[in-house]
Amino acid sequence: MANRCSARAAPKYSSMEKKCQTDRPLVDEAADITAAVHEHLVRLSELGAAGIETGVMDRERKRLAAKGIRLNPADALRQVHLDMGDCRRCRLFEGRTNIVFGDGDPYARLMFVGEGPDEDEDAQGVPFVGRAGQQLNDIIEKGMRLQRNEVYIANVVKSRPPGNRDPRPDEIEACLPFLEKQIEAIHPEVIVALGTIAAQTLTGLDTPIGKLRGKWHSFKSIPLMPTFHPSYLLHNPAAKREVWADIKQVMEKLGLPIGGKS
Repeated sequence: MANRCSARAAPKYSSMEKKCQTDRPLVDEAADITAAVHEHLVRLSELGAAGIETGVMDRERKRLAAKGIRLNPADALRQVHLDMGDCRRCRLFEGRTNIVFGDGDPYARLMFVGEGPDEDEDAQGVPFVGRAGQQLNDIIEKGMRLQRNEVYIANVVKSRPPGNRDPRPDEIEACLPFLEKQIEAIHPEVIVALGTIAAQTLTGLDTPIGKLRGKWHSFKSIPLMPTFHPSYLLHNPAAKREVWADIKQVMEKLGLPIGGKS
């Protein structure tokens, strides 16, 4: 039987490695087809097409999930986003411009988690787009030799804390279930926790980031590497050396060639 995937070899780091597997369960392929049809019907409904009952497909998807039949990552993330809605589960909604849900490839092998949106992220609705975002882009593109759209990026909280303060425990508690569902949907091979809040939230430890970084931890059996937040590097450029050491461990875990430097 011919390979269902392209005959061209995928790059060393490629989310297609998670999409294209000859031994992939047929139920996963069926979930992909169902998700694609569902997304198309939703789009037609949004454009005004009559007679499309997307609620029927939503109910069917929930029925399959109850039987242990998984959604594909893209559709699972979309469902998490829908479940979040116009979130008002904590006080942060009062001052936000946009919910910053996440950005990147739902099939990513690598996921970055920060603490919460800053002013630029809040304005655009996309994580890590300001000066700190450029630092993260440099880590991904110059250091790891990947493209930003090959990884997935999210924050612990999805709404901007006033004045860019640290998220408070009750705000983290309200938002954490959605981050957990994002991680469950993507199921990356490695997670990088950026900064104190993300690292302590995902490890469950109160240890300072300076002691957490550089050592492997785990989040629900997924290898987790804490490191300094990109915004910290803006004021402490000497810490780039430590971040690069952490990132090299991540690259080794993913089987990426190590050559460049962020």
